Amino acid sequence: MDEFDFIIVGAGSSGCVLANRISANPAYKVLLVEAGGNDKNILVQMPSALSYPMAMDRFNWGYHSEPEPKLDGRRISCPRGKGLGGTSLINGMVYVRGNPHDFEEWENLGAQGWSYRDCLPYFKRAESWVRGGNTYRGGDGPLGVCGGNDMRLNPLYRAFINAGVDAGYPETSDYNGEHQEGFGPMHMTVRKGVRESTARAYLKPIMHRSNLKVITKALVHRVEFDGARASGISVEIGGAIRTINVKREVILAAGAIASPMLLQRSGVGSDEGLATVGIEQTHRLDGVGENLQDHLEVYFQFHCKQPVSLHSKLDFFSKAIIGARWLLFRSGLGVSNHFESCAFIRSKSGLKSPDIQYHFLPAAMRYDGTPSIKGHGFQVHVGPNKPKSRGRVRIESADPAAPPSILFNYMQDDQDVEAWRQCIRLTREIMQQPAMDSYRGKEIQPGDDVSSDAEIDAWVKENVESAYHPAGTCKMGVAEDQFAVVDKNCCVHGLKNLRVVDASIFPTLPNGNINAPVIMAAEKMADVILGAAPLEPAAVSLSVPKDWQSLQRARTPVRTMF
Repeated sequence: MDEFDFIIVGAGSSGCVLANRISANPAYKVLLVEAGGNDKNILVQMPSALSYPMAMDRFNWGYHSEPEPKLDGRRISCPRGKGLGGTSLINGMVYVRGNPHDFEEWENLGAQGWSYRDCLPYFKRAESWVRGGNTYRGGDGPLGVCGGNDMRLNPLYRAFINAGVDAGYPETSDYNGEHQEGFGPMHMTVRKGVRESTARAYLKPIMHRSNLKVITKALVHRVEFDGARASGISVEIGGAIRTINVKREVILAAGAIASPMLLQRSGVGSDEGLATVGIEQTHRLDGVGENLQDHLEVYFQFHCKQPVSLHSKLDFFSKAIIGARWLLFRSGLGVSNHFESCAFIRSKSGLKSPDIQYHFLPAAMRYDGTPSIKGHGFQVHVGPNKPKSRGRVRIESADPAAPPSILFNYMQDDQDVEAWRQCIRLTREIMQQPAMDSYRGKEIQPGDDVSSDAEIDAWVKENVESAYHPAGTCKMGVAEDQFAVVDKNCCVHGLKNLRVVDASIFPTLPNGNINAPVIMAAEKMADVILGAAPLEPAAVSLSVPKDWQSLQRARTPVRTMF
């Protein structure tokens, strides 16, 4: 325990990947440090129980934002995973890579070598796609990804897809393949009916390696430096603080909230921010904790005219039957996150790629799984995915156990306000299509009294919630960028033997959930860290919608059936 070749801080979506790939070389002694405990809990493993681990202090750090100025002072929940697997223990298991043009955007912002063609091979290497490998999908990677479950179990899933096609949008059979834009089935990190966290996919199969040491309930206080070189970490284990030295690298993989906090506690950050909490500056980097971004979403809810929703499955007896079937056979409703259909659309013409995302749920319920109405209903989670507003993360104390100050600054940019107006109106149009006529009852929320710009703005302020995708706080970019924290190889600018590899490095948010791109980034950086030749860039073209300059969607709807 005195010295390792590599120390990885954080056993989440990135850290488990890095521990697996780096320790595959027996010449390296690797330490993986996790502040939380193990992941052994049946509620973590069961996909339909996803709301329970998020509500447990054991698995969630339970952060909240500061009062958000443009949301009437509301404090927004910011769950972060705690334990082996990190946030992949408590997320919604939605597998979305993002749009190819998101990664072109990264490269244009200074992240050289992160174009879509560079990243696609690492998405594929990570993945074991249930339908096998092809040009865009991986067939034999550690991470099991399923194509959802049988949508015929509930007619509302198919009705939502048909409504999108009726509205003139395309249907896509694989939004993680060549064409993201359109309506289709949702993909999930679920394998054989069980949540596929990165701990289950990457860490559990290699825990036997003699050159890998995993310690849990170990809170890292700071990175130690010898001049400009990271020399190790100061970590609290069982109430005792000790220093563990590193020969090669310290790799921060603690996430978009905790990684900048750890840098700041180590004296890496802005003059003003460190002085405020009495920490001596080791190295000035003004971008640490800045550039915070997140996705927001609302729940669009309707009464259902037919008794086909999940409402009849929300009572205690029905849940017990679902749980028993899952326990015995790993089948039934227990294997689903219940977001079996989804969509990605463009909010306006002039966009090469979608910027709005939908998750459809055949029930009107709250996130904790309780019904929000009496009787049958359904809802669609929706929000713009390319926000312009930026926030920050700052420590308020040198105490490593103290929560951070998080300010997302949601809706600070007027473009975000306008994006929400468009999002609400486009969603209403989709839900009013003929495919929904036999199911759609009265709109519960926003409701018929919310239609003008002012009414939409007020309703969004009151009801919008985080989609739990914080990113960007250790931005990747060139050294000349004042607010870039790491370079294209995720090395911290101006320091040696220190990298950050997690969602904090994203220059901008991708169009979708962020777990898949975090895993991809860790796969990509593992090759760099090991000195291996990068995978050959994919020989694929980047598709753009026909007439994208002038059309917000396709002209002629064409509906196909599964």
